Amino acid sequence: MTTQTAPGTARSLNEVPGWFRAIDQDLFRVLLDATATEPGDLLEMGCYLGKSAILLGEHLRAEETFTVCDLFGVESHGLYSRRDTLAFYRQTLTREAFEANYLAFHENLPVIVHGRTTALASRIERDSCRFVHIDASRTYEDMSGDIDIARSVLRKHGVVAIDDYRTEHVPGVAAAAWEAVFTKGLRPVCLSAAKLYATWGDPEPFQRAVRSWAADRVDRVVADEKIDGDPVIRVINAIPGPRGARRLALELLPPVVSRALVRPKTGR
Repeated sequence: MTTQTAPGTARSLNEVPGWFRAIDQDLFRVLLDATATEPGDLLEMGCYLGKSAILLGEHLRAEETFTVCDLFGVESHGLYSRRDTLAFYRQTLTREAFEANYLAFHENLPVIVHGRTTALASRIERDSCRFVHIDASRTYEDMSGDIDIARSVLRKHGVVAIDDYRTEHVPGVAAAAWEAVFTKGLRPVCLSAAKLYATWGDPEPFQRAVRSWAADRVDRVVADEKIDGDPVIRVINAIPGPRGARRLALELLPPVVSRALVRPKTGR
């Protein structure tokens, strides 16, 4: 996360506090462009201080609606996995700070739903969204419900981005995300270190868009994987130099090979 900047004073996205990594900023842009073949609304569940919302707003077209839902630090009991996380959000997250940050980059605010994400089920039309970002509660029950809402409001050829799908201190998020893959028809498109990107439609066109984008980059690498026989791609940072090549090999090679690379040398 960047150094804390006073709300509304940031002049670049990287100055806005938040955990929105550069590689995910790239993937958001690629997939937002890929979903823009026809009008569709944007939805974010959990916005913190607006870093990802600001980027989403850059891709909002005149005929589309962008909705943001967050508790903004109020009535947050039970929604975070650790007490210190709850305290942190209460101290730093306010609706006023989010609005100031967003308006530093855009003329108009998105539609703001100040409350729990359960309210979205009756506020967002079915099959109306082309991109949904889920980054709200960290409990299994809430995350599972948020995925169900995304499934309802996302059009068939839309994309959902699920944050923290592999973070160790929020196992409920991982449980809900992979449950959706294996029991709710969610099909992974690609994986970053922080987010799972998926669709209830055909992932191949989106994977093609990611591959095409990565082919022109020297700082990104695409690795091919399979989940239950279906192709999925991982997108990781390319690290220049000999050490970078070794670290990249550790990321990409099978475990039996990567273990050989890290095996300590013995003297003779």
